[in-house]
Amino acid sequence: MKHLERRIPRYTSYPTAAEFDAGIDAQTYRRWLAGLPAGAPVSIYLHVPFCAELCLYCGCNTTVVRSYSPVASYAQLLRSEIAMVGALLDCPRATHIHWGGGSPTIMQPGDLLGIMATLRENFTLAEEAEIAIEIDPRTMTGEHVTAIKNAGITRASLGVQDFDQRVQSAIRRQQSFDQTARVVDWLRDVDIASINLDLMYGLPHQTVATVEATVSRTLALRPDRIALFGYAHVPWLKRHQKLISEQTLPDTAERFAQSAAAADVLVSAGYQRVGLDHFAREDDLLARRSREGRLHRNFQGYTIDESSSLIGFGTSAIGALPDGYVQNAATTAGYRQAISSGCFATVRGRALTREDRLRRDIIERLMCDLRVDLATVCASYARSPDDLAAELSQVVKLESEGLVRRGGATIEVPESARSFVRSVCAIFDAYLAENEARFSRAS
Repeated sequence: MKHLERRIPRYTSYPTAAEFDAGIDAQTYRRWLAGLPAGAPVSIYLHVPFCAELCLYCGCNTTVVRSYSPVASYAQLLRSEIAMVGALLDCPRATHIHWGGGSPTIMQPGDLLGIMATLRENFTLAEEAEIAIEIDPRTMTGEHVTAIKNAGITRASLGVQDFDQRVQSAIRRQQSFDQTARVVDWLRDVDIASINLDLMYGLPHQTVATVEATVSRTLALRPDRIALFGYAHVPWLKRHQKLISEQTLPDTAERFAQSAAAADVLVSAGYQRVGLDHFAREDDLLARRSREGRLHRNFQGYTIDESSSLIGFGTSAIGALPDGYVQNAATTAGYRQAISSGCFATVRGRALTREDRLRRDIIERLMCDLRVDLATVCASYARSPDDLAAELSQVVKLESEGLVRRGGATIEVPESARSFVRSVCAIFDAYLAENEARFSRAS
């Protein structure tokens, strides 16, 4: 369990956002965008930083709004930013679009449709493009369902977390099973058939029994995918989490037991484990790509998207381009000031070195496949596994503990140690020692 006590990144990128700095600015972003090849496939992320209520477990960049006015003005800013990016690119082709937040469906249907129209004016949407949206079932309406259908949404992700009323009270998120089931039915009625649900373990008052009960009820909704995240208690970063009593939180051993119990229920129901914390029906594309070794990982988690460029729109949105990472202003006020002035809102980022790329590829394969052939990855950078002698000596220690297996230059995390994959990735993280205190525990 000692490895689960360490504070380790979730490795949705490498280097992680903790390594971003102000040396990457709007001019850098403009230059990197202009350098993309004509017709290059890109994926798109749209961040909507507003919610009707603040859930205490939340780690997202979001703000509670009491009127629609700030949301309406923000929608116009998003359209302006999209047009600014579109003007720089030559025939961009979007293969994947993800609406995240916050709560994207806090937007009125007209604004959702208007933003999608602006995207289509500035990007060519690939015929097979996946368009996904995160949904808060508590505020969803029939009009929203019609709008997202007309917007071309192909996949919906519904936040659930837990159905136990005591847990819901502790995290200030009251959401009944019937509310959730109604939205699932609405989506299927308009042929949005790809549905995934987000669950959490490690929340206040959760036990193995309550987590198993929530997973069992979730299965009744027949989701295509389930994301099972561990609650990250970081009150030094998210002040509202201080309202959660640490005495109500499960310890590391209990968190591990909850995660394992939930996984057992899902696997017994026929779901395939994907990476660290996802589960998918065996015929789902995420599961198929996992079996083929074609799974990828980005700031939204596991993905089938194979684009080398991710363009982020909105407050705090992160983009990933061949040259490096960029991030917009963390506050909507800062974002508004930049976009209203006709400037990009980039305030920080990270230019990738060749060493960063090598380590990024190693970490991504471990996170996605639970194995990596160091010889193959190193060869693509004209390097040798011998260059990682210090890291391999640490791997040997983990091997003695049963957390990895080695065969030549191949490192594999056995199924019994899947929960420890982040600890294996951490060996190849050249920056972790300086920033470990900033992250949540690995459990």
